[in-house]
Amino acid sequence: MPHDYPVTDNPNTTTTKTDNTMIGTKEILLILLVVLLLFGGKKIPELMRGMGKGVKSFKEGLDGVEEKPSETASETEEEKK
Repeated sequence: MPHDYPVTDNPNTTTTKTDNTMIGTKEILLILLVVLLLFGGKKIPELMRGMGKGVKSFKEGLDGVEEKPSETASETEEEKK
């Protein structure tokens, strides 16, 4: 939440400075422009595809950790038969 505080010590001055701590649209556009300049238009889809595969793999890994103990218990029962 922005806080307004006086720019000068003069109480008769109505000018205030707003404390902006959130990233805005201009900053996001600037970051995207820099990324575009650094990597080029052809490389960005490849980077995003790689990031998507990484996130998907991570989520599958998290789901796999929860499911594997029950799967291994079922497999050992089947192996005993």
